[in-house]
Amino acid sequence: MTSGTHARPHRPAEHESEAPQPSGRRWQRRPFRVWALGTPIVVLLCGGLFVVSADNSDGTDLRPGRYTDLASLVASESRAYERLQERVDRLNADIDALAVSVDDRNVNRYRGRIDELKDPAGMVPQTGAGVTVTLTDSDPSLADEAAENADSGLDVNWFLVHQQDIQAVVNAMWKGGAKAVTVQGKRIISTTGIKCIGNSVTLQGRPYSPPYTITAVGDQGELITAIQEDEYLKEYRAQAERPDIAIGWDLQLEDEVTAPAYDGLLDLSYAEPIR
Repeated sequence: MTSGTHARPHRPAEHESEAPQPSGRRWQRRPFRVWALGTPIVVLLCGGLFVVSADNSDGTDLRPGRYTDLASLVASESRAYERLQERVDRLNADIDALAVSVDDRNVNRYRGRIDELKDPAGMVPQTGAGVTVTLTDSDPSLADEAAENADSGLDVNWFLVHQQDIQAVVNAMWKGGAKAVTVQGKRIISTTGIKCIGNSVTLQGRPYSPPYTITAVGDQGELITAIQEDEYLKEYRAQAERPDIAIGWDLQLEDEVTAPAYDGLLDLSYAEPIR
């Protein structure tokens, strides 16, 4: 029998007599419902998803709310970085202690080679005369005024310090023969990456907000010459002198400054040519 209100009726055979139909409601076999089997399956799948989500979240929020307070974001990320850095320092101390306890000729030879490379690799502090450049964003009112005046021809990006601005100063200092360079007091080495995320700059995994302080240890005359001759920084300084942009630029001579040793991670990724 097919379900529905228009099912074809059964015609009785000639030798059969039609049975009287009972009055009232006709009883029919209830059809099989798919949801009767689907409901427990859906419940089991939901339970499985809850277990997987709890395991992946590891006690944290899988969908945290969007940060609207830049200062809070920077502070939170900085605390997380400091905790990880403390763990790295403890592990490095354990490695050094274990290496010293090994009395092996090959190990001692490699340790001597490492000591020779520590200085050029940035693992030794540097102290001496130097130059400090400070970059900072323009006054927000100037950016707002430029945004309201569509005919001003001013790009809103001109009012903010970007990673390429910091990199230009660092590269000019290296070109000027700097012995060591720091950004926000952190030593810069060949593998250091400077990244711009939103309105903050991330250095060695830690976000910083402006102003950005870049300091170099080296001959002051050569450092200043390299900075003044850099074409990119010429454009930056020109915008700093314009009253309608006035992005922050400051250069100071330092009689004595100390660049601490690099204390970040020493992970190296490199490519090898196909032979």
